[in-house]
Order: sequence, then C-alpha cells, then structure tokens
Amino acid sequence: MAHRKPHLPTKTCPVCGRPFAWRKKWARDWDAVVYCSERCRRSRRARSGPEAGGASPPAASRTRPRSSG
Repeated sequence: MAHRKPHLPTKTCPVCGRPFAWRKKWARDWDAVVYCSERCRRSRRARSGPEAGGASPPAASRTRPRSSG
C-alpha cells in the first residue's frame, strides 16, 4: 500500500504552468518558492518575452558561420 499525501499545499509554476506540491526541502521557505524546478527558475528570463527588456538575440546571431571546405 502506497503512502499518500493528499493534504499538501500546492502552487502553480509561472513558467511551465504545472502544479507542484510542497516538499520537505522547501519547509523553511515555502512562501518564497515560486518555481517548480531549477530548470524553470533558470529559464524564467528566456520565456518572459521582449517586454521584460531582457530579450536575448536570435540563435542565428549567437553562432559562428560554418566554414566551407
């Protein structure tokens, strides 16, 4: 029989939109937890759009052109 935890508080991640539940790791600072994972926390700027002012240049301008031959 699996141990179920039906009464844990949940929040919704603003980056991916998925719900996530309380973890013991976040016990001390649950009120400050905003993102469901490190991946979402790191990508928060990339998904915020140009209105945030932190838009990065297109991928084509960041890469080096291929050498022919």
